[in-house]
Amino acid sequence: MERESLDQLTRRNVRTVEARRDVIREGERPRAVNVVLEGWACRYKQLPDGRRQVVSFFVPGDFCDANVFILKQMDHSIGAITRVRIAEITPEDFQGLMDRSQRVTQALWWHELVDAAISREWTANIGQRTAYERIAHLLCELFLRLEAVGLSRNCKVDFPLTQTDLADATGLTAVHVNRTLQELRRDGLIELHGRVLIIPDLARLQDVAMFNSNYLHLEHEGRHLDAND
Repeated sequence: MERESLDQLTRRNVRTVEARRDVIREGERPRAVNVVLEGWACRYKQLPDGRRQVVSFFVPGDFCDANVFILKQMDHSIGAITRVRIAEITPEDFQGLMDRSQRVTQALWWHELVDAAISREWTANIGQRTAYERIAHLLCELFLRLEAVGLSRNCKVDFPLTQTDLADATGLTAVHVNRTLQELRRDGLIELHGRVLIIPDLARLQDVAMFNSNYLHLEHEGRHLDAND
């Protein structure tokens, strides 16, 4: 029943945002909860001189700030990486769904807690890991998140991120990212073919990155909504 209600809400108001366009900008008033149905997006901060820091990536099934509508204005921007389909849930519908279902409310709390856990891990990634470990760690995380929503196949996932996207997310330059990806390829840890990422041995890549998936809490029943449900 809860999934049915949520599915109905995500079908009601759907819009498409083209690649490299903003879903919503910093300073704008948020009027809906955005849910990614298809494609990739990111949350980012931009400095006055144009430099950008990506602080999270969104894949199908992710909420973009479940409680953002309580704010008067956005303190960050959400941008489409690929062409994305976004479901917009009004604050009234969203609050009504939570009021009717404790399970939905708990699942949303879970989602917000996992989002905070990912942010902590990204801080540790940038602050403590080497460039090699940083990129490896991010690739592990994204692979497992895509796997959790049924978007992996035979050690492969679609991977639309550019080297600039990876640089903006890891605090590195695009040149450094390029060099690091070459090292990971040379060591047999990853393969990149166009927009497809292949991880032949995930356990080995996790070991190199000192990656512990506990912060993703993938075993919890409240994990990301399956994009195919």
